[in-house]
Amino acid sequence: MFETVLVANRGEIAVRVIRTLRSLGVRSVAVFSDADADARHVREADTAVRLGPAPAAESYLSAERLLEAAARTGARAVHPGYGFLAENAAFARACEEAGLVFVGPPAEAISLMGDKIRAKETVQAAGVPVVPGGRDPDLAGAARELGAPVLLKPSAGGGGKGMRLVRDLTLLEEEIAAARREARASFGDDTLLVERWVDRPRHIEIQVLADGHGNVVHLGERECSLQRRHQKVIEEAPSVLLDEGTRAAMGEAAVQAARSCGYRGAGTVEFIVPGGDPSSYYFMEMNTRLQVEHPVTELVTGLDLVEWQLRVAAGEKLDFAQEDVRLTGHAIEARICAEDPARGFLPSGGTVLRLREPQGDGVRTDSGLSEGTEVGSLYDPMLSKVIAYGPDRPAALRRLRAALAGTVTLGVQTNAGFLRRLLGHPAVVAGELDTGLVERVVDDLVTTDVPEEVYEAAAAVRLEGLKPQAGGGWTDPFSVPSGWRLGGTPRPVGFPLRVTEPVEYVPRGTHTVTDDQVSVTLDGVRHTFQRAADWVGRDGDSWHVRDHDPVAASLTGSAHSGADSLTAPMPGTVTVVKVAVGDEVAAGQSLLVVEAMKMEHVISAPHAGTVAELDVTPGTTVAMDQVLAVVTPYEEVAE
Repeated sequence: MFETVLVANRGEIAVRVIRTLRSLGVRSVAVFSDADADARHVREADTAVRLGPAPAAESYLSAERLLEAAARTGARAVHPGYGFLAENAAFARACEEAGLVFVGPPAEAISLMGDKIRAKETVQAAGVPVVPGGRDPDLAGAARELGAPVLLKPSAGGGGKGMRLVRDLTLLEEEIAAARREARASFGDDTLLVERWVDRPRHIEIQVLADGHGNVVHLGERECSLQRRHQKVIEEAPSVLLDEGTRAAMGEAAVQAARSCGYRGAGTVEFIVPGGDPSSYYFMEMNTRLQVEHPVTELVTGLDLVEWQLRVAAGEKLDFAQEDVRLTGHAIEARICAEDPARGFLPSGGTVLRLREPQGDGVRTDSGLSEGTEVGSLYDPMLSKVIAYGPDRPAALRRLRAALAGTVTLGVQTNAGFLRRLLGHPAVVAGELDTGLVERVVDDLVTTDVPEEVYEAAAAVRLEGLKPQAGGGWTDPFSVPSGWRLGGTPRPVGFPLRVTEPVEYVPRGTHTVTDDQVSVTLDGVRHTFQRAADWVGRDGDSWHVRDHDPVAASLTGSAHSGADSLTAPMPGTVTVVKVAVGDEVAAGQSLLVVEAMKMEHVISAPHAGTVAELDVTPGTTVAMDQVLAVVTPYEEVAE
């Protein structure tokens, strides 16, 4: 085993790898950008090395700086976690050339399976069934031959980046251009392939583990069908869809796929499976790395996959055979992301003011957070993962819903409450899953309405702050929140507050306020919230309740307002500007693109008119709700 390992990643996966290194008695080296100088993974490692400025290209993705950090600290191996470096053949080769062990598969296997076109051809030759499709250079022709709907995918990467589902082939060229742009930005390669879309498919993947001595086993499957925008949000093991015969057949296909590319280490073979016929499964791709969702496999098999990655990289043989693998119980994972469901799941950010993450009693949280963590727009939005284990699926579901209800991340909007509600949806409870289910039910699980008790809790905190302090001496009667007026009838005390829209709220219940909680009773029902500064939260949901000053609000913003103004839907960076001041635009025309946390958001014209203001250029960093441009309607121009 290695004496020292450098972890070439950040956030929750870096913390996760460091945990296993510590259990093995291996010294861990963390790396960090300037933005992460006080991050949790830095504090938990045995030592840490600064890489450089915050942009990933100048820090976490700089092979030169990572290899230098390994040399300076005496590391003999590099664990890339998951993400771009974990599937970067050039980085694996660079580690080898520097005399370091890359904790992952051989560079040749990464290169082969990282090219989705070559990967499909290779596994097909090994007898693994693949999805019908086509490739560049005649991508459009192949798509039209397949017929709608089709799925566009980057050849060089995964994670849902650059994927486009095209149901209307009249939009094909526009979708191809958008997919190429995102693929180029994400992977440096805009090569695409197209596949037949299987309506209401299930996404099932097989975990494989291979050593350097010819042994390959599979560790069962994970159901990953609950997705948004081609990104997994809930994963579980095992799948309720598969019987033992299908599980064995898919497992053997995954083993053959791994053998076909000379694989070594932990990897995942992903299949698309028609829900009505699970025996008709098709190879999609192989992820040549540890997966985000690996904890569910760990919990049902009892194996530490990071430990086995390290052991295999150190030259050890697997000490178990396929017949020794047993799947016991059920595990489900939820990905906690910095995103706001009430704003269309746009990326969010801020400072973690209060944090509570559940552990124990069948619950595990893998996290990179701590109180005080700054969540910005530079890196991936996933903050943590909450995983629950039970003797069966209903028990695991109950535990995970309860764990999400107890998850507190005040200061940053997350999807925890949404995921708790999703796990209670009848289709999810019944195991009737497919990759489009979340999009179909999302409107039933998200609301922009603010419950009255949220305003009551916020008002209670403000009332508490106005109360005279014991031993404070004389109290001005006008400062006491009693509603008292000189020579008049007392009137209720109201507070101008804002979550989404401004309201004048007059508290009407009873309350108890402590440093970290506020409880209010309305109409005989008691509601308890966690609190920090202007934030309150419960059951995984949180609300930022700000004081509203109507005078100050009227003095800010652009000279134009309302429907004419185009504002940033999230903190991020403007990457594309397609218009100039004075240009005439049509309603719905794409004007700008804002990118945050590896996600693009197109800003379109709200109506036909003329671009009257344009306050940004490509590369401009913008805050949420910042005015980007103003489009004046034609009727206003005519006047």
